Amino acid sequence: MFVKIELKQILRSRWMQLVAFLFTFIFVAIIVIQQMALPDMEGFTRQTASFLNVLLFLLPLFILTIGSMSIAGDIESGWFSLLKTYPMRSIQFIIGKYVATVLAFLLVVLVALGVVLTVGSLLVGVRLPIVLVILTLLCIFIFVSLGIVLGAFAKTRLFALALSLVVWSFLLLLISYALMALGAVVPGHILQKLTIITIHINPVEWLRFGYFIFSNQASVLGPAFYGVTKFYLSPYGHAVYGIVTILWIALPLILASKLLKEGHQR
Repeated sequence: MFVKIELKQILRSRWMQLVAFLFTFIFVAIIVIQQMALPDMEGFTRQTASFLNVLLFLLPLFILTIGSMSIAGDIESGWFSLLKTYPMRSIQFIIGKYVATVLAFLLVVLVALGVVLTVGSLLVGVRLPIVLVILTLLCIFIFVSLGIVLGAFAKTRLFALALSLVVWSFLLLLISYALMALGAVVPGHILQKLTIITIHINPVEWLRFGYFIFSNQASVLGPAFYGVTKFYLSPYGHAVYGIVTILWIALPLILASKLLKEGHQR
């Protein structure tokens, strides 16, 4: 019942409706413009690259902001305090918010991809690799979890919005710029190791790396990453990738539950 109520509230939000419209519009525009420019090619196509870039740039932004403000809004308005008068633990509240937010974004992406496939069937030559679809699901699972822990930490909607924008900028922009700046002053082998570390501690790059691995496009990364790509192409590497991904989902939820529990006790 709690998940159902939260899902209805999120879907009625103007923010979510704008997100659905924006994703649908951008994806359709990508298909139309690129399909009119040049015919499709095999392998890592222009459409796939564009979809990947849009997903990893815009989707985390909206998930972090909406997810964090959803939690912070409940804390700020006193809704969470009211729910605590019922036999509901903090982890149950977190799981309920997580499931409702995930379902809402899955519906948004499903609508957007449905329109994309419909328009693509008219243009001919548009394909959505299954790896890209799975990547979209993982992106939602991971960043909803991160958005919830940010909201639990912020406790007010305005602070949650600001914190989400800072985290998004750090993950999507600042880390990449920092690596480029370090490339001018540190040796290549050190920069290579820093890049590999960044892939593991930045969920955006982790998902991008996963796409290249599981779509058999690891050659795009170049010979400098041959060792790490060879490891993750093995069955053991696949298992490690799955474990790290699960940790990206579970640890923020556990931390969010702890933050809410401590805040309620105070």
